[in-house]
Amino acid sequence: MSTTLHADAVRALTDWTVADAGQDLLRQDYLAHLAAEPEGLWRSCLPAHITASALVVDPAAGRVLLTLHPKVGLWLQMGGHCEPGDATLAAAALREATEESGIAGLELLAVDGAPVPVKLDRHTVRCTGKDGPENTHLDVQYVALAPAGAEALISEESLDLGWFAFDALPDPTDDAVRELVELARKLTER
Repeated sequence: MSTTLHADAVRALTDWTVADAGQDLLRQDYLAHLAAEPEGLWRSCLPAHITASALVVDPAAGRVLLTLHPKVGLWLQMGGHCEPGDATLAAAALREATEESGIAGLELLAVDGAPVPVKLDRHTVRCTGKDGPENTHLDVQYVALAPAGAEALISEESLDLGWFAFDALPDPTDDAVRELVELARKLTER
């Protein structure tokens, strides 16, 4: 276990200024999970574990980059499981966004110089395979700012990648992604 990553996750969630009561309830659930589960950031922690994701945004062009997820069949933000080399949740989110988008130079949206989560989302998945039991991702979501005119490069973790205007998201996606995109639009408007 990385005690540094665990401590950072607790710090990031504790210090985060929450937008509404629903997000605060999720934050309290995530913190309780981390208090009860020293291994709560790892994929092996079942039935739930913390994950990190980032919505890649090109604010200058008013667009977001989504990946067509091969296991879920939906257009989603970049993200995934924490890895032993991740020192912070923000680093995990940035690593996932960079790996899955192929874009160098991404920067996480920051407040007072430090990357901050923008949203939490709890959802059910099957990390152990389609025949395995369902488990829960406790996703900590960030916004990653792309350089103007950035071009994405598809990875083996995606069926497709696409840039979409804030108000022209593809189908199929889900309400959680639509909410994240709307939040990112508000946070990155100039």
